[in-house]
Amino acid sequence: MNRYPILFVVPADPMMDTVKNILKEENIDISVAQSVLHGDVDIVREYIEKGVEVVISRAGTLRALEAANISIAMVELTITGFDLIDAIEKARIHGSRIAVVAFQSMVLGIDYVAKSLGVDIGYFFIKGREEIPSAVASAAAQGYEVVLGGPATAAAARAHNLPSVLIGSSKASILQAVFEAVRVARAIENEKYKRELFSAVVDYANDGIITVDTAGIISTINPRAAQITGFRKAIGNDIDTVWPDLKLTNVIKNREQHLGQIMAINGRQVFCNKVPIIVNNRPVGAVANFQEITRIQQLEAAIRRKIYSKGHVARFSFSDIWGTSAAIQKVIRIAKDYAATESNILVTGATGTGKEVFTQSMHNFSRRKNGPFVAVNCAALPGQILESELFGYVKGAFTGASEQGKPGLFELAHGGTIFLDEITELDYANQGRLLRVLQEKVVVRLGSDTVTPVDVRIIAATNRDLGQAVEEKKFRDDLFYRLNVLKLHVPTLRERKADIRDYANKFLARHTPPGGRPMSFRPGALRLLEKFDWPGNIRQLQNTIERVAVLCKEPVISESIIAQCLDIPDRKAERHNILSREIDEIRQALATAKGRQSGAAKLLGINRSTLWRKMQRLGMP
Repeated sequence: MNRYPILFVVPADPMMDTVKNILKEENIDISVAQSVLHGDVDIVREYIEKGVEVVISRAGTLRALEAANISIAMVELTITGFDLIDAIEKARIHGSRIAVVAFQSMVLGIDYVAKSLGVDIGYFFIKGREEIPSAVASAAAQGYEVVLGGPATAAAARAHNLPSVLIGSSKASILQAVFEAVRVARAIENEKYKRELFSAVVDYANDGIITVDTAGIISTINPRAAQITGFRKAIGNDIDTVWPDLKLTNVIKNREQHLGQIMAINGRQVFCNKVPIIVNNRPVGAVANFQEITRIQQLEAAIRRKIYSKGHVARFSFSDIWGTSAAIQKVIRIAKDYAATESNILVTGATGTGKEVFTQSMHNFSRRKNGPFVAVNCAALPGQILESELFGYVKGAFTGASEQGKPGLFELAHGGTIFLDEITELDYANQGRLLRVLQEKVVVRLGSDTVTPVDVRIIAATNRDLGQAVEEKKFRDDLFYRLNVLKLHVPTLRERKADIRDYANKFLARHTPPGGRPMSFRPGALRLLEKFDWPGNIRQLQNTIERVAVLCKEPVISESIIAQCLDIPDRKAERHNILSREIDEIRQALATAKGRQSGAAKLLGINRSTLWRKMQRLGMP
């Protein structure tokens, strides 16, 4: 059963049980109270404090509430023609001259009913309860024998010894009033929801919002608008007095919207939109929304940073580094120790050994793991382009520069790690700029003189001898010493052959086609993999196993498949080819000699006994 915030003020005690029974039958839960002469206003006030939002009652109670300026939705309990007929029939028992003392709205249609019933009715319509005593007195003076009306009318009739009849309400009229009150309560609930929703949107908007009515009086100002403008208690004031430069009333008069205006208020520059509020083709007010320009610039920078840094995430961790060999386990321990520091790291190792996997793992093991991980291949771009990518640029810094400028990768890596792969390929000029970042922890965009602080950890990697590059004057020695604080050397695959078997099996599981049958290596195939030198290291091994998974049609991978994928000569196949060629040569010689072995031997340049032994060895008849 739904509980509605409705109060039914029942006009007379005899109706109480009737109203309660009807509500129970209809499964409607509302409050019910007995009308008290001159006390209905207090009753309603008491229930309003309890949350009642709609009141049902006769016209007398509702007029009293209006007179007392009670702000609540009201539904009048009307009187039907059947109610009037019933009341008149009861009144005829006391006399033929009947006086009606009531609000006119209570007895609409009584003229037609009176004519139909052939009774003489006098009308004493009232506008308020205070007029009831004088109206009843007039009816008594004019010789009316019985009075029709409400409870207050019956009380006044008793003072003049006149019989009275209470005009009741039928079940239909009671239900009609209740259903109307329920609809009103639901409408109020919907309006409250809309107001709360509007209030939440306005109060928590990033824009400052001010609304005014048609007279230019401020009706809404959200906290952001109060903060920007400094207007703390502006509601109820004239907008032209509070903020004359806004000219918001002109928007209402001209019905024109003004978008994208830049204005000054409270010492701040704001970007402002002004729009009239039109309802049913009639202006009912206007709204202005605005943001500080500095705030817009900050948001733009943050959004740009987020867009550019999308994907700058380290995917690997130490759990992705496979192998149980002593060599790799030692490097993992050292790398974890390095990750716990803030020092720069130089990672060395041959191509394909997994230097970036170690770098990403150290990032994810460090306190910077929630920050960006930006990887840069210093060999991938020419020096000038790499400079703009690393350090960024401002509008017009060079031909073809973006109109908005662009943050550099060092800015995007703020709070995280930047990985400079193939650092030896960095040209001399950019080495100098990188040195400044390392020393001063700031970057300056191309074409700008603004210094931007950055908090970035640098991890550099190379597959070359960086010390030799310094000796050859291809790499700055001061930059080398700045980078080479912590050095991590990643071993080659031939230095950790004990891990090849593990890598091979895991790569095979990874590259087996989805839904395909499981594959495995023959022991000889694994031994062949372990004997290989792997100049391309782990990357070459992975590519080889992927190729094996595609080419092998059997569930067990043989040595020949591995040899084929590694371009290793197959000795058995080679021998088979040699034997096949010998058989073909003998058969051709015998055919030429018309089957005579002596003639064939002569053609082959060997004696007959040698030919016979060869034929026996080759299994020829």
